[in-house]
Amino acid sequence: MAKTRPGKRDLDSYTIKGTNKVVRAGDCVLMRPSDVGKPPYVARVEKIEADNRNNVKVKVRWYYRPEESMGGRRQFHGAKELFLSDHFDVQSAHTIEGKCTVHSFKNYTKLENVGADDYFCRFEYKAATGAFTPDRVAV
Repeated sequence: MAKTRPGKRDLDSYTIKGTNKVVRAGDCVLMRPSDVGKPPYVARVEKIEADNRNNVKVKVRWYYRPEESMGGRRQFHGAKELFLSDHFDVQSAHTIEGKCTVHSFKNYTKLENVGADDYFCRFEYKAATGAFTPDRVAV
């Protein structure tokens, strides 16, 4: 586990403000965008920590929507498709709006009812270069 910086302590969980939903490292979350008209950002929580004033921060790994990637949205991208990026960030835990589930494509296709908070991922995305892993997939 990564060392916590002085004045910070690791937390096992965080309860989303105004809800009883508990977020832990490894969970996928919806994060409030600064632009009100945009859909929430999707991220995977890597670590939760609090400072000595009890401000809670989350280290996240962002998921990108196809339209946010260099190549843009293509015909074969699913409406609920996301790309797991190599873009990490630290955000205030107060920006977490809710939890969501990012499925593998195989598991997503087996869902009987796709909910509003269900997404799928079949690519990893390198934000700096625009490269995908794997670089091709059966469609």
